[in-house]
Amino acid sequence: MIGYGDKVFSVTEITGLIKDTLEEGFRNIRITGEISNCRPSSTGHLYFTLKDKNAMISAVMFKGRQRGLAFTPKDGMLVKASGNISVYAQRGSYQIICDSIEKAGEGELLALLEERKQRLAAEGLFALEKKKPLPMFPSKIAVVTSPTGAAIKDILRVTGRRNSGLNIVVLPAPVQGDTAAEKIAEQIKRADEFALGEVIIIGRGGGSLEDLLPFSDETVVRAVAECSLPVISAVGHEIDTSLSDLAADVTAPTPSAAAEIVSTGREELASRVGQLHESIISEMNSQTERIRLLASQYSGANLEESFFILIQPVLGRFDDLKEELISGFSDRIKDHRHRLETAVRELYAVSPQAILERGYTIMTDKESGRRLKSANDAKPGADALVKFHDGTAEVSIHE
Repeated sequence: MIGYGDKVFSVTEITGLIKDTLEEGFRNIRITGEISNCRPSSTGHLYFTLKDKNAMISAVMFKGRQRGLAFTPKDGMLVKASGNISVYAQRGSYQIICDSIEKAGEGELLALLEERKQRLAAEGLFALEKKKPLPMFPSKIAVVTSPTGAAIKDILRVTGRRNSGLNIVVLPAPVQGDTAAEKIAEQIKRADEFALGEVIIIGRGGGSLEDLLPFSDETVVRAVAECSLPVISAVGHEIDTSLSDLAADVTAPTPSAAAEIVSTGREELASRVGQLHESIISEMNSQTERIRLLASQYSGANLEESFFILIQPVLGRFDDLKEELISGFSDRIKDHRHRLETAVRELYAVSPQAILERGYTIMTDKESGRRLKSANDAKPGADALVKFHDGTAEVSIHE
């Protein structure tokens, strides 16, 4: 690290040091990035920006160097630029002065998109359970696309043919270039916030992989996934795929197909209603005839007989239950009678009368009637009554 002590630099001096450091230290370098804000100047020089996910750098390719280009640089292209770093002192900025530019190739671009796809999928932006159903017969459709492109023309042509009463709200947005993604996302959010349609269609016609990049931009994908209205993605032709297709509720292979999905022709509706009407009438006639045939099989006598046939099993079951109930009560009465007789016998066996019958007696004082329980209770000279099982005898007590 270079130290300069207490030296105070002028702006020109410090800029000169930076210029010397960068221009000497970064010569013949190669940078991979996406072209954005590409604008040829009136002098023929080409000014643009190279960017990736986290940073950008200004670039210029002078007119004389452009003769060797095999393609026309455009926004969205992934390229490899070779050249030297230069500092523009008057603005205090740096840039790469390109000696050559070559396409980085679809492989690298596809790798970039695959990394983005995996990252957004991990966040759940493409989850099937988040997909919203389309309304069956929408009356108003919001379309985010270029107002002069082929996509809107195809959509208007199809909806006009199939359902001329459908209200189309066009939210204009560029479909390629440096500002396309930001504008597309902004218009999706606007259509959602103000409910400018019951369904939102986003799309454009076909193009190269670079042309379709705005519809794989993270801001657009997030706007589609977070939209409360159902979104149909119709980007490119059938073979084209964008990340917006994965985030949308429905993917249409083309803008025309998206228009077919949301517009139901009046003739088709009338035909479907007619078919349903005929089907209902036919079913009603069939059911009426079936009921008539079933009803004709039953006269009054037949109904009575059928009724008895139906209730006979119930009556039989009732009789069985009655007999089971009577038998059950009889058995219980017998059981209780036996138990009662046994209890009476047991109770009588311990009664005083039964004891007397076995030869025992009960002696009581004749005067007081008090029972004499021991010899000490018997007073000589007193009279006593002796109770036997079949009568009473009077006795006198002697010593």
